[in-house]
Amino acid sequence: MLLNDKVALVTGSTSGIGLAIARALAAEGARVMLNGFGDKAEIEAIRDELAQLSEDCAAYSDADLSNPEAIDAMIAQCTDELGSPSILVNNAGIQHVAPVDQFPAEKWDAIIAVNLSAVFHTTRLCLPAMRQRGWGRIINTASAHSLVASPNKAPYVAAKHGVAGFTKAVALEAARDGVTANCISPGYVWTSLIEGQIPDTMKTRNMTREQVVNDVLLAAQPTKRFVEPVEVASLALYLCRPEAGSITGANLSMDGGWTAQ
Repeated sequence: MLLNDKVALVTGSTSGIGLAIARALAAEGARVMLNGFGDKAEIEAIRDELAQLSEDCAAYSDADLSNPEAIDAMIAQCTDELGSPSILVNNAGIQHVAPVDQFPAEKWDAIIAVNLSAVFHTTRLCLPAMRQRGWGRIINTASAHSLVASPNKAPYVAAKHGVAGFTKAVALEAARDGVTANCISPGYVWTSLIEGQIPDTMKTRNMTREQVVNDVLLAAQPTKRFVEPVEVASLALYLCRPEAGSITGANLSMDGGWTAQ
């Protein structure tokens, strides 16, 4: 299989996009470390599922990505249990919706920490071993909001623009080391993160749930449908293929035409 000798660390992988990516990588033989929160029994079932796909090699870390020391410990655990990551997927994200002048400062700090600073910390810790190995893939889940803005999401938009810029810088620094760095920018994908922001948007805009889905979330996507997690996972898997070795520093849109307008 394509990734038999590879170790993949996928943050935010106990549900949604991250879980779809973890499954796709494990199906190609990668030893996968999961990360995220959720019901312990459900997470263990996911770990068992991935282990069956990858020679009984899958692990889990509940590291809080807002804490740099926890990130350091997660990388060390991955290295001890599976090997140093040769594929790093930075997918974890959190969201809060409010006008900028009413945005709680602690929410800003948390969103920047998880959505942007954690990408820096995982990359700085994983990149040296990738360089030494002469092969690595860094794949960052950005967002259409890495290219365009929406109201009431100032820190999320700022973080995702930052992820896109950071990815380009890493790609240039590692360009001659066999390491690529790219970000995938989905439009709205039906995940718990999206579902969780609907009540705030309903309150902020005085809308019904159906209005938020149709008139806010899908308003900018010409396809008028949510992106499927498996679609994002398929692109992430392609970026790990030898044929993708010259794709680096790219911000790959998967947004139903949103940013083409």
